Amino acid sequence: MNIFKVIFQSVVALLGIGVLGFWVIRREVIPENILHFLSVLAIDIALPSIVFSNVVSNFSPSDFPDWWQLPLWWLVFSAVALLLTIITMFVSQKSTRSEFALSLFFQNGIFFPLIIISGLFGRETPYLLHLFIFVMFHPTLYFGTYHLFFRKRANRTGSKLNLKRILNPVLIATLIAVSVGLLGIKDYLPEFIISIFQILGEMALPLVMIILGGSLYLDFQKKGKIYVAEIVKFVLMKNIVFPLVFLGLLIIIHPDYNVALLFILQSAVPPITGIPIVTEREGGNRAITNQFILASFIFSIISIPVIFNLFNTFFPMP
Repeated sequence: MNIFKVIFQSVVALLGIGVLGFWVIRREVIPENILHFLSVLAIDIALPSIVFSNVVSNFSPSDFPDWWQLPLWWLVFSAVALLLTIITMFVSQKSTRSEFALSLFFQNGIFFPLIIISGLFGRETPYLLHLFIFVMFHPTLYFGTYHLFFRKRANRTGSKLNLKRILNPVLIATLIAVSVGLLGIKDYLPEFIISIFQILGEMALPLVMIILGGSLYLDFQKKGKIYVAEIVKFVLMKNIVFPLVFLGLLIIIHPDYNVALLFILQSAVPPITGIPIVTEREGGNRAITNQFILASFIFSIISIPVIFNLFNTFFPMP
């Protein structure tokens, strides 16, 4: 298997859907005010559905007794990522350092790893189950702490913690699905229930990328300042330094392959797509976060396959 080719095609497929979103908004195929509705549909319905259906279908405590260790590994990953963010954020200019740090720390932890793992190992691989359990608290961390990056802003409007976002649909769906497996009641669920969630979940990935492409068109239509130097520094840190540091850490501690796989993917992917929205909510510079995301996404076409090939040297695919 040509690992570089598989990952390259997976990332390009994601970006291709994003280009479609850019095009449909530019050509007014759908009105721009529908993006908010699509965002709710993708994040609050489709994403929890794909998590629920996958975990319910594949999680068995007898087959995977160490499942509870994955959230603990996620804590380790997040702690290292935070330390790296604090160290590297000072290469950015002071006026946009908050945006730089926010975009470094919060990675696109579900959608990029989802399509890469599916491309490498197939849609039925247990690594998808591992992914969903590993990142189950990632949305809670994001919604519960993003405002801390802007604590010095004078005109913050979104700082108040939102309990509905902390107890978000992804976390709830994961906890319910894991509980179904632990209680051994999966066989009592009608098959059509799981099928409904599987069908809904199939919408998540294309919807999110269409939303991203459409949002980027609306933002770049304003023709604001292009932060070339900051973009170069960000891509260097996010797409190269972060995964290389994590690879070095993995070589030292040498965890099981599934944990190492999740670590390297989480460290190599671009920022989470919702960062521009929360940046604007906190009175920050939305334009520069959009530029960070777009540049990181484009560069990831090459950087992720290269990093994964290097990873495969030390952690061969089983």
